[in-house]
Amino acid sequence: MSRTDVIVVGAGLAGLAAARSLTAAGATVRVLEARDRVGGRTMGGRLSDGQWVELGGQWIGPTQDRMYELVAELGLDVVPTYNTGKTVIRLGGRSSLMGEKKGAVPRLSPFALADLAQGLARFTALANRIPLDAPWEAPDAERLDGETFRTWIRRNLRTPSGRAYFQIACEALFSADPDDLSVLHAAFYMRSGQDIETLMAVDRGAQQDRIAGGSVRVAELLAAALGDAVVLGAPVRSIAHDPADAEGGVVVTTRDGRTFEAARVIVATPPTLAGRIDYAPILPSWRDQLVQRTPAGTVIKAYCVYDRPFWRDAGLNGQVGSDEGPVKVVFDNTPPGYDRGILLGFFEGDDGRHWARRTREERRDAMIANLVSYFGEEARHPVEYVEQDWAAEEFSRGCYGAHFTTGTWTAFGPALREPVGRIHWAGTECSPVWSGYMEGAVRSGEATASEVLAELGLG
Repeated sequence: MSRTDVIVVGAGLAGLAAARSLTAAGATVRVLEARDRVGGRTMGGRLSDGQWVELGGQWIGPTQDRMYELVAELGLDVVPTYNTGKTVIRLGGRSSLMGEKKGAVPRLSPFALADLAQGLARFTALANRIPLDAPWEAPDAERLDGETFRTWIRRNLRTPSGRAYFQIACEALFSADPDDLSVLHAAFYMRSGQDIETLMAVDRGAQQDRIAGGSVRVAELLAAALGDAVVLGAPVRSIAHDPADAEGGVVVTTRDGRTFEAARVIVATPPTLAGRIDYAPILPSWRDQLVQRTPAGTVIKAYCVYDRPFWRDAGLNGQVGSDEGPVKVVFDNTPPGYDRGILLGFFEGDDGRHWARRTREERRDAMIANLVSYFGEEARHPVEYVEQDWAAEEFSRGCYGAHFTTGTWTAFGPALREPVGRIHWAGTECSPVWSGYMEGAVRSGEATASEVLAELGLG
């Protein structure tokens, strides 16, 4: 096979955005994708009646400018997330309703509300001190990186309700438990996406819009424009390069023995998968130990479909935030104009880890029980149940993104984006802005493409 300028490993949004930018600049590109589909951690699905649903990443919101621009460039449309009515809040065994506008607060005791407000203010102040391009250079970075997010929550929140809010936020944003990540990483991530309230909100928040037809349409159209340059069913086994050979390149070998040659390679996979490729010579210890310490979250995304969106009759928007699981976060995912009603829920973090070992039927029953507790007896009889376990996906091994365990940012942070010889890195985790989101993936792919084009003399 002829040598190309660049090989991109991974046909998710980061890899495809990189390939698009490289091609536009005149570089020749080959994209190797392990799956038999493109999209990475975005994935489309169909209900029994043909209605599209999203089994992976799905939302975009304000300040995610590149995603909105890309959607428009590809001729796609956005549809708003349903957000008319009250949100069900369950904290400490008590249920209340909360307004749908950003900044609305649950009905709690005055003491609990004051505790939550001061906790949010403290965390926002902390996050605002984190330099997005170099979190390890934040004031008091080593102390913050050596402390778990749970320790910070316990130290700074006094009420069970205040602590529960931060627990729910951690599970919803990282698909992980507060014990799993450092305070420094939590603060970086929240600032990367504006602030904790933006990340949790629909109104003017990260869950504001969806892409008509499903977010996977972005990847499919990007791949279609690249044509035969995208090779599916090509899981990469090894990457070889000789840093001492100024005229050399890289040789990428797939599991079935196919070889591809290029001047440079961009590895655009989640960190845990990048660490499973064989490199010759082996990666520097600081790069390899980085990916050992950046695991993916655990999430099972699940849908219950009903004859109609009955919760709207009660003035509810279908959204839930609860400290009782296993399905603690729920959204109305019914597309505009669709007669049936779709509730989306997540088994996340510890709940995801526990329920992944149970059967599909047990998970279905558990989700229904939660929905009944939130919305009443009409939730007991869905006409369809659909789920996607991302930790069981061979070429994802978890979602939504990687989280940084204690000590990782300060010990290994610079290795996240630093090239190793002719090997470059991309992915949503590599983006300083909107890290962990589709926006971050596109930004990272384009930034890495610019870096490679400069090395090739095409920038």
